[in-house]
Amino acid sequence: MSEHATSTVGDRVAYDRFGAGPALIFIAGAGPFRAIDPWTTETAQVAARHGITAIVYDRLGRGESRVDGRIDLDRELAAVAALVEAAGGSAVLCGHSSGCSIALAAAASGLPVDGLALWEAPLGPEGGGAREWADEVDRRISAGDLEGALVHYMKDMPPEFLANARTSPVFPTMVSQVVSHRPDAESLAWAESAPLAELFSGINVPVQVMTGEETYPVMLTAAEAIVAAIPGATHKRMPGANHTWDPVPMAAELAAFVKAPR
Repeated sequence: MSEHATSTVGDRVAYDRFGAGPALIFIAGAGPFRAIDPWTTETAQVAARHGITAIVYDRLGRGESRVDGRIDLDRELAAVAALVEAAGGSAVLCGHSSGCSIALAAAASGLPVDGLALWEAPLGPEGGGAREWADEVDRRISAGDLEGALVHYMKDMPPEFLANARTSPVFPTMVSQVVSHRPDAESLAWAESAPLAELFSGINVPVQVMTGEETYPVMLTAAEAIVAAIPGATHKRMPGANHTWDPVPMAAELAAFVKAPR
């Protein structure tokens, strides 16, 4: 049964908690939520057996985290803060895809974060066009063109991502929940708004960037840029392909990172 945390702006965030020990919070990228993402839940369950607390939540506007009104980055960060408080007051954040830019924004904003584990952060170069892209996603959502907003959100992804999504039985849900993509778009635009070393200057915790052994070149470029921008950050290749990880080795790696001396 889901647990719930309430943010400072009154949003009720649904989550699952596994295990006991130092905390790890998974931040999904654009689209996934617990009911359609068994891989993250499996990873959390396995990681918990290594002696940590692992939390998987439904991002605002998805799954059981139902909210009204505009969902922006600040509102999503308030949800993350509520989960950190529920976890005991501090936690490592594990971002997946655009969840990485949300995790980076959380740490840069001063949330009590013990570390960042970042899986395939799709960050573009400074001034790379994410601001204009995010504004168009927002415009389409505001106009009620939810499918158009989703298509535009995915325009620079490998084309098979959208093709596979269209044939999925959950595509109508993906369309209806595209309102939850604003924080992703905003955080990715933020990550292109200035040199990364400047944006990430307030991040003073261990950072491990991870990419799959069979990934896209853009993910490797982004990983190298993050490592160059944050002193002490590391990059590790892990079993995984097509932007997804292998749960068992990923769980072991995450648990070791969470439990490492700080």
